[in-house]
Amino acid sequence: MKLLGISGTVIGAKTSILVQCVLDEAKKLDPTIEVELLDLRNYQMSLCDGRELSAYTDDTKTVVDIVSAADFYVIGTPIFQGSITGALKNLFDHLPPSVLRHKVMGFVANGGTYQHYLVVENQLKPIAGYFRGYVAPGFVYAHADHFNGQNEIADGEVLERITNLATEVVQMQKALKGAGVTGAGR
Repeated sequence: MKLLGISGTVIGAKTSILVQCVLDEAKKLDPTIEVELLDLRNYQMSLCDGRELSAYTDDTKTVVDIVSAADFYVIGTPIFQGSITGALKNLFDHLPPSVLRHKVMGFVANGGTYQHYLVVENQLKPIAGYFRGYVAPGFVYAHADHFNGQNEIADGEVLERITNLATEVVQMQKALKGAGVTGAGR
């Protein structure tokens, strides 16, 4: 089983730190899980304009192929202006709906206000619904104050939510795979 963490931003480090922490916890729960971090800061993607993936001359097809090869996901985004990033939305726009269908997704987000956690409920979960994905009931939201000066998560409650989210996505993935749900993993 392959768990892909997606850091859906092209700037900053907090989102990738959050996603990586969930991946690390999942690996502790089940060392047989293959984990990978897809950090959009490391790729050049074109804006989605309807072309076939093979027509893009940058990393667009590579990124879609990486996402397509995973069995389940932890998807993260910083919240800017009360919304997900354009980079993450662009990735979603490039994905055929079948890529995420019947796959488990967990969400993490970070932002500068305490109200931005609502974006997970009001934007990310409905997007997962469009793709017909299975969404972990919990999620992680971290405010800038939850990180110390070295960009480490310094809040015990956030660390607990990270562990809980990792547990949820791993348990959901195993249950769906065991039930033989199409798309739930290899």
